[in-house]
Amino acid sequence: MHRSLRVAVIGDRDPAFPPHLATDDALRHAAAHLGITVDVRWLATEPLESDLAEVQAADVLWCAPGSPYRSLSGALAALRHGREHGVPTLGTCGGCQHMVIEYARHVLGYEDAQHAEYDPYASTLFVSELTCSLAGRTMPVTLAAGSRVAALYGRTEVEEEYYCNFGLAPGRQAVLHDGGFLVTGVDGDGEARVLEIPGHPYYVATLFVPQARSRPEEPHPLVAGLLRAAL
Repeated sequence: MHRSLRVAVIGDRDPAFPPHLATDDALRHAAAHLGITVDVRWLATEPLESDLAEVQAADVLWCAPGSPYRSLSGALAALRHGREHGVPTLGTCGGCQHMVIEYARHVLGYEDAQHAEYDPYASTLFVSELTCSLAGRTMPVTLAAGSRVAALYGRTEVEEEYYCNFGLAPGRQAVLHDGGFLVTGVDGDGEARVLEIPGHPYYVATLFVPQARSRPEEPHPLVAGLLRAAL
């Protein structure tokens, strides 16, 4: 029986932005590898403030790079649905940062948790500007043994490409990890690069952009894992 998955990509699509094109390509690569088709629908963030019908109809959610989004609250509403309803969800770069904010607000109780890209002077920053931009850099990541991501890669040392200037505020890392959004990938300084929620079918956030390293003959394991979780 032929299988098809509906994928909702949360983000304000810009056809000139390389990570957005790479997101579409990575989904196609992984789908072909699994012998399925994907119906990919990009969802602009502003309508999500009041209408989550497309999110609710999706088998898979991917919160894409490209923040600041037009609507922070729209993106958070979609992510909250994915987290609370067991929808396989991947957030990369800006998507990862928004998964952190959503979790801090709605699980950890930091109602004013904020992202420095939207409000650099907020009192409760969970996402802050990196001391050194990672945009365009490929860096090593160490994965926690026994984590979902390590199982998907089949190893604990990987190299991935970044496109970001913001990341998890260092002072908040332990709060998130101890609160159930586990830090399962770190850079050489021990700073969070991957987070995941154990027990969820698939809820993974990466500060890097795995889609940048996906190829037709070698789909990215995190993207293939995302689709496999939905199947």
